[in-house]
Amino acid sequence: MFKVRLASGVLLVLAILLLIFRGGSVLYVSVAAVSLIGMRELYQAAGVHGEKMGVLEFAGYSGALLYYLALWFGIERYGLLAILAALILLMSVYVFTYPKYQAEQVMAAFFGIMYVAVMLSFIYLTRVLEGGIYHVWLIFLCSWGCDTCAYCVGVLFGKHKMTPVLSPKKSVEGAVGGVAGAVLLGVLYAYFTKGSMAGYAVICGAGALLSMIGDLAASAIKRQTKIKDYGKLIPGHGGILDRFDSVIFTAPVIYFLIVVLAGRAL
Repeated sequence: MFKVRLASGVLLVLAILLLIFRGGSVLYVSVAAVSLIGMRELYQAAGVHGEKMGVLEFAGYSGALLYYLALWFGIERYGLLAILAALILLMSVYVFTYPKYQAEQVMAAFFGIMYVAVMLSFIYLTRVLEGGIYHVWLIFLCSWGCDTCAYCVGVLFGKHKMTPVLSPKKSVEGAVGGVAGAVLLGVLYAYFTKGSMAGYAVICGAGALLSMIGDLAASAIKRQTKIKDYGKLIPGHGGILDRFDSVIFTAPVIYFLIVVLAGRAL
């Protein structure tokens, strides 16, 4: 299992490297596709997806695609409009098919658009910023870097449980080590790319904190819906949401921190 997990992890990293270096429409389409797959996994867990695709699920995917279409023409101008249109579309399905769907299913369908499609879109949005080819890697450095460092420190020194009910194996020591490791990675990355060490350290530290919340949030959903993994797409890792749970939270915060700190010569 370890060899399978390692091999699939290496292939995933290589694919991400290729897509982000390529950027443009290739990355845009790839992030949109990954978002739809992630939504499908969430919809299965949340009971939106049944034995076959229903009209509510289809409306959810349509809302996500509408958002990505708006993204292509400019999120600042059309992003909020697309999100509101997606909500209206889902509520229209709820009203005109009543009582086929429960209110909880409709809310889960909209949550899938926001939680997966909108949040992941910030990978692409960060890449298209000025200097984005350098900044976008911070998303993965602070999320996956924090996860790896937290695991290593937790195994070696972990004594105090951080969330004993939700995730008993995670420790306070591991969390501190994860944030510290992410900050160190940010400083090293700044050194090699001639970026701002202080700026990258702040970004990676903040991103690491959010990445842990993202990881725990995905775990909470799995526990509540009584599933082990969201899917089996990535051998040894699970589904898209199992591998990108921390990235989902990290991507937006990295984007906005870069925008705020852009004047400080990142």
